[in-house]
Amino acid sequence: MTHPANTPASPRGRTVFACSCEDTMVLDEGALARGCGGRLRTAEQLCRAQLDRFMVALGEGDVTVGCTQEAPLFRQEAEAAGHAGALDFANVREQAGWSREGAQAGPKMAALLAAAAVPMPATPLVPLESQGVTLILGRDEAALDLAERLKDRLDITVLLTGEADVAPRPQAEYPVLRGRARSATGWLGHFAVAIDGYAAAAPSSRAAYRWGAPRDGAASECDILIDLTGRAPLFPTHEVRQGYLRAAPGDAVALERITREAGELVGQFDKPRFIRFDAGLCAHSRNKRTGCTRCLDLCPTGAITPSAKGHWDSVAISAEICAGCGACAAICPTGAAQYDLPPTDAVLRRVRALLLAYRAAGGQAPTLLLHEAAGEAMIDALSRHGPGLPAHVLPLRLHAVTAADLALLVAPFAWGASDVQLLLPARRPHGAEGVLRNVDYAEAALAGLGLPHAPGVMETDDPFTLAEMLAAAPRPAPAARAEFLPLGAPREILRTALSALRAAAEAAPAVIPMPEAAPFGAAHVAVEGCTLCLACTMVCPTGAFAANPERPELSFLEDACVQCGLCANTCPEKVISLEPRLDLRPEATQRQVVKQEAPAICPSCAKAFGTRASIDRVKERLRAGGHWMFTDPARLAMLDLCEDCRVSAATNSQIDPYASTARPRPMTTEDYLREGGPEEG
Repeated sequence: MTHPANTPASPRGRTVFACSCEDTMVLDEGALARGCGGRLRTAEQLCRAQLDRFMVALGEGDVTVGCTQEAPLFRQEAEAAGHAGALDFANVREQAGWSREGAQAGPKMAALLAAAAVPMPATPLVPLESQGVTLILGRDEAALDLAERLKDRLDITVLLTGEADVAPRPQAEYPVLRGRARSATGWLGHFAVAIDGYAAAAPSSRAAYRWGAPRDGAASECDILIDLTGRAPLFPTHEVRQGYLRAAPGDAVALERITREAGELVGQFDKPRFIRFDAGLCAHSRNKRTGCTRCLDLCPTGAITPSAKGHWDSVAISAEICAGCGACAAICPTGAAQYDLPPTDAVLRRVRALLLAYRAAGGQAPTLLLHEAAGEAMIDALSRHGPGLPAHVLPLRLHAVTAADLALLVAPFAWGASDVQLLLPARRPHGAEGVLRNVDYAEAALAGLGLPHAPGVMETDDPFTLAEMLAAAPRPAPAARAEFLPLGAPREILRTALSALRAAAEAAPAVIPMPEAAPFGAAHVAVEGCTLCLACTMVCPTGAFAANPERPELSFLEDACVQCGLCANTCPEKVISLEPRLDLRPEATQRQVVKQEAPAICPSCAKAFGTRASIDRVKERLRAGGHWMFTDPARLAMLDLCEDCRVSAATNSQIDPYASTARPRPMTTEDYLREGGPEEG
C-alpha cells in the first residue's frame, strides 16, 4: 500500500477519465488509480458512444479528461449542462499511449492526468490600440503599389527615400513625402519615427516626383510601420516587434503577407504581459553606481532600459515591446523580474504533481522534457509516424523554455527526476543565452554536490532526431525523493531544493564554487581597511550588508547576496571583493558580524556617536599635520564631543577659532609667481 504522504493530493470530488481511444492504447488501471489524483473511470470511446459517462461525472464535481483532441466537444457539453466545476484535459494519447512503450506508460499517463488538474493563474494582459494610421517606408514603386492595396483599409502616408525616380499617381489620395527614417521607437499603436531629409512633393511633379527643400529632425507618429527600404531594420529582433512589418521591395510573397497582416492591425488588442517586475528589488544601480546589468545585456528586443527615475536605481521593462523570451526573468538574481505566463511557482506545482504522481503510480527514473508549442508538434509527429515518446519521458509544455530559471532547472531533481532536458529549436531562439547560462550554473551546483545529474539542452526541429537524443540521454538514479511545496520566490524555492539534494547526497561539500556572475556568493571585507562608513549598507538592494542602529557594526547575510557588485563599486576604501559560490551551511542563512567598533561617547552628555577609532584617527591626523586651527589642545578636545555638545561648547567657550600665532599668511599673486606659477598673460 502506498503511504498517503507519497501520493499527490487528491482533489476533492474530482473524476478522472482515461479513454483507450477505441482500444488503440493500453490502460494500466492499477497504475492510473494509484497516481491520477481522483476517482478513476475508464472508457473506450468517451467522446461518442460513452459520452453519457462524462455527462454523469459533470454533476459530481471537477473533471479531468485524458483527451485533448475532443476537448471542444467536452467543453460544449459541459457548458450546455451548466457545469460549474473545473474541466481539465491531458494528452495521454500522443504523449504516452501511442508509443512503442505504450504498454509500460501507465505511470506516465497517471502523471499527465494528475498534472493537468493543477490550476494555472489567468494570463495578465496589456491593451494595445491601433487606429490604422500607417507609415510606409520605401524607395521605389513597390511602396506606392502597397499603398494602393491598403488605402481603403488604412490611413496611409508614404515616405520615399528619393534614391529612385517614382511616377506620381493620378490622384493624391494619400501623402507621398521624401525622407529617410533615422531611428524609430515604440510598438503597435504607438510608433515614433525620426526623419532626416524630409521634403514634400511638388504638386507640379510630372514624370517623376520633384521634392522641395529638405530638412532634418522631422518626426512622425503612426500605429503601423511598414518598411520596404531594403535597409537595416529599425528595431533589434524586428520580427517580434508588433506593428512593424518589413520586406524586401521585390519580394512578392512577403508583400502579399504584409498586405494581409497590415489590414488586420486595426482595433483593440490584448497582448500577454510576460514579465512581472518589482522595481524595488532591482539591483541595477544605486546613487548612479552601476551594479547588475544581466537583463540589459541579454534582452534581445530592447524592451529593457535604465529607468530615469531618481538616481537610476532600477531598469524599466516595456510590456508593450517585450516579446516574451523571458531571458530577463531567467537570470534576474533578486526576483525583480519574474515570468508571468505562468509564474515559476505555478509551473513548479505542476512539475511536482507530475513527478510525485509518476512515482506513486510505480514509475522509476523519469526524464522531464520541457518544451514549447513546436515541441508539442514534434511529439505528435513521433506518436503518429514513429516510435512515440519513451515511457519514462514526462513532457511539460512551457510558453518559453528560454524563461526557465534556476529553480525550474534544479527543483525537479529534488522531487525525483532522473534527468531534465530543455527542447529548443535547431536555430537558437532570441534570449536563449539566459537559460543556457542557468544550465551552466545548475550543472556547477549539482556537480559540487557530487551528483551525476545536470539539466541538458536538445536543439532540433526533427522529431526522429529528438527520439534519438532522448534514447541517448543519461538516466542516473534519482538523487532525492523530497516532497516540499514550491512556496515563495524562485530563489527561495531553489534554496529549498538544494538543501533537499544536499541532505540526500553523501558527504556533499557545504561550499560550492560557482561560475562568474552566478547569483550566489560572498562579499569579503578587508576589515583592516574598513572605516565603518556603511556606504555598502546604503546601496545593497537585498539587505545582505546591514548596519546596526544601536552601535557601530557592519554585518553580512550571504544567503541574500546576489553578487550585483554595488557594494564593491561604492566602497570608498575599495576593501570589498566578491566570490561567487554556493554556501549551503546554516551560517549562510544567519547574519554574521563583519566588523564592529566601540562607539565614541560624548564626555559631556554620554551620547554615543560615530566610532572611537574614527575620532582618534582624525585627531591624530590633525595633530601630526600641525593644522593651525588645532594646535590648541582645547580646540582638539572639542572633537570628542557629539554634534550637539560641540556646537554648545564652541558658542560658550570663548575660544576664538581664528586666534592663533601659527595661522599662515594668505597666498598673494607674488607668492604664487615666486613659487613657479605661470606668468600672467
